[in-house]
Amino acid sequence: MTVPLPFQQYICEACGYVYDEALGDADGGLPPGTRLADIPDDWVCPLCGVSKHDFVPYVAPCLDQLRQQAGQVTLVRSRKVGRAGRAGQGAEGSVVIVGGGSAGWQMAEALRARDSELPITLVSACAGDRYDKPLLSVALARGLPPGQLVKESGAQAASRLRLNLMAHTHAVRVCPATRQLRTTRGAVPYSHLVLAHGAEPVLPDMLAASLCWRINHLAVYQKLRAALDGASHELLIVGAGLIGSELANDLALGGHRVTLLDTQTEPLARWQSEQAGQKVLQAWQGLPIRFVGDVQLAAAERVQGRIRVSTRCGQVFEADQLIAATGLHTPSRLARTAGLSWDQGIAVEAQTLRTSQAGIYALGDCITVEGQASRYIEPIARQAKTIAAQICGGEPQPYQVRPMAVRVKTTSMPLTLH
Repeated sequence: MTVPLPFQQYICEACGYVYDEALGDADGGLPPGTRLADIPDDWVCPLCGVSKHDFVPYVAPCLDQLRQQAGQVTLVRSRKVGRAGRAGQGAEGSVVIVGGGSAGWQMAEALRARDSELPITLVSACAGDRYDKPLLSVALARGLPPGQLVKESGAQAASRLRLNLMAHTHAVRVCPATRQLRTTRGAVPYSHLVLAHGAEPVLPDMLAASLCWRINHLAVYQKLRAALDGASHELLIVGAGLIGSELANDLALGGHRVTLLDTQTEPLARWQSEQAGQKVLQAWQGLPIRFVGDVQLAAAERVQGRIRVSTRCGQVFEADQLIAATGLHTPSRLARTAGLSWDQGIAVEAQTLRTSQAGIYALGDCITVEGQASRYIEPIARQAKTIAAQICGGEPQPYQVRPMAVRVKTTSMPLTLH
């Protein structure tokens, strides 16, 4: 009798998505139990669009494995940082990471892979739970309860990586002269500081924060799902870009009626040359999604428990819940207090990701390279490895900006755009 091999997990080297053979990929047409070797060659990663050939075997690394990977790098780091410590520049050898999202945790993983003894503190405004953020826009279609989106709690990840997690702690200001990060739980000294705090949703002036949801973090998404639980709702989404279109698709598949508003004449207007808007509108024909383009918001108010939005051209829309998907911007407070160069985000050197202040690096959604932001999953792992090489020593790993393939997770018609 042949004993079947256990199911395995594989990680996308581009974006970090983990494919579990036991679960498959329902949206990609792969039933549970589909082995990686049996996946058709035209299947693509649900998050970033690369092929199955970009997946490698995955096991969450334990500390012993990370120690083996570290090799002689620890000795290089001890000598290198020891001099800075004697000079009084912060806690000797310590790295402080600001941000408990994907960028912050991948930064911690990259540092641990090079140095098993490096003191690391991660400061997170939330619990720091690890999850795949792109799943927020496909969870309903996949039948995922909000609680199942967490793949590792912040406390578990901190224990595995042996770092100090300061959860539910806000970073207030950076003091480069003393190499201290001021937080709501006191000052934290550092030898190197890595800013990975991401970007925040932009809210138009006529939309009060109290009236609308801005889905940029798991905690907010969980609250939205709780508000929608148990009934079909009328929803109004302002903004038909990547996030707005994905949310409209997912919420409609979840049984809600969606009106999608945008200033442009069609969804996904950024990719008009690839006719993305027309393709997605065609895919939505069987879904309760109404797209209204070429409109400018005039006002929003709560009327008898409902949200009423009016436009400059006189149209009026009402809904049970309002969601704003109107873009992102980088909060500037920490960069401003540290005196960092700014160019529509924290300006970093293209190859090293250093900021304009010694000992401070940045990665992820909060940075710009030559004035350009790249708020996607794929670059983060490469950025983390670049910074880890800078901090820990050893052979440099220069960061390279690459052309992006964007996977639009509208499960009615998934699109890969450029």
